[in-house]
Amino acid sequence: MIRAVESEPLVSAQVLAAYSYCEAVTAGQARNFAYGIRLLPAPKRRAMSALYAFSRRIDDIGDGALADDVKVTRLEEARALLGRIRAGAVEEDDTDPVAVALAHAARTFPIPLEGLDELIDGVLMDVRGTTYETWEDLKVYCRCVAGAIGRLSLGVFGTEPGARGAERAPEYADTLGLALQLTNILRDIREDAEGGRVYLPADDLAKFGCSAGFRGPTPPEGSDFAGLVHFEVRRARALFAEGYRLLPLLDRRSGACVAAMAGIYRRLLDRIEREPEAVLRGRVSLPGHEKAYVAVRGLSGLDARHVNRRTIRRRV
Repeated sequence: MIRAVESEPLVSAQVLAAYSYCEAVTAGQARNFAYGIRLLPAPKRRAMSALYAFSRRIDDIGDGALADDVKVTRLEEARALLGRIRAGAVEEDDTDPVAVALAHAARTFPIPLEGLDELIDGVLMDVRGTTYETWEDLKVYCRCVAGAIGRLSLGVFGTEPGARGAERAPEYADTLGLALQLTNILRDIREDAEGGRVYLPADDLAKFGCSAGFRGPTPPEGSDFAGLVHFEVRRARALFAEGYRLLPLLDRRSGACVAAMAGIYRRLLDRIEREPEAVLRGRVSLPGHEKAYVAVRGLSGLDARHVNRRTIRRRV
C-alpha cells in the first residue's frame, strides 16, 4: 500500500511563499492540470503545484529557443538541483522558490523523485530530435514525460488503506499518463510538425499514407489521415480504460483530482475523434464551463464508481 501523509506540521512563512509562487505558475500556465488540483486539500494541492512548477521548468527548457547544447547544459543543471533536493541540501531560505517548495513536498510526501530524472531524460530525447519507429519506441518517451508524472503524483495522493489491488497503483498511474500524453500528441500534431518534431510512430504514419508529415491545414495528399487518428484514438482509449482502474484505489478528493484531469483529456479525445482534421487547423480545446463540469463530475465520484462496478463485473 502507498500511503501519503494526510497532515503536516506548521509550515514556515518562507515555504508558504515558495508554494504560493508555484501555485501562481500552475494557475497561469496549467490550463487542464489546474482544474484537477483545485479539488485537493491544501497540503496535497501545494505539493502538486511544486511538482508542476519544476516539471514546467524542464519542459520550458526543451521547448525554448536556446541552442541545443545550452539546453543540454540547463537540463543537467536541473538534474543537479534535483540531486540537492534529494539529498536534503536545499534550505528554506534558498533563493529558488521552486526548489524550496519541492524540497518541502518531498519531505512531507513519499514522492519518488527519480520520476523527475525520467522527465529530464524525456526532454533530452526532444532536444536530440529522437523519432519513433514503433509504438513500443514511443512508449519509452511517453513513460518518461507523462507516466513518470503519474507516478510522482501518486506519491502525493497515496492509496486508500485496505484498497484491493493497491500494489498495482503505480502501474495504473503510469498507464494513465501514457493515455494523456498520446492525447496531447494527437492534439498538437501540426504544432509539433512546425517545430520539426514527429511523435507518432513511423510505422503508423506509413500504414495510413502520412509519412510526408503535417505542415499545413490539410492532410497529405492521398493519405487516410482520419484512419490514422481513429487508430491512435482507439489506442488511447484502451490506455484510459486501464489507467482509470487507479480511481477506486484513491481517497475521494485525490480520485476527483485524477478524474477531472483525465476526464478533460478524454473529452478532448472525443472531439478529435469526431473531427480529425481539426487538429491540423489549430489546437483543439475545451471551454472553461465544460472543464468545470468535468471537475464536478470527478468530485461526485461518478467515474470511480463506474470503474468499480466494471471491475466487480469482471471478477464475477
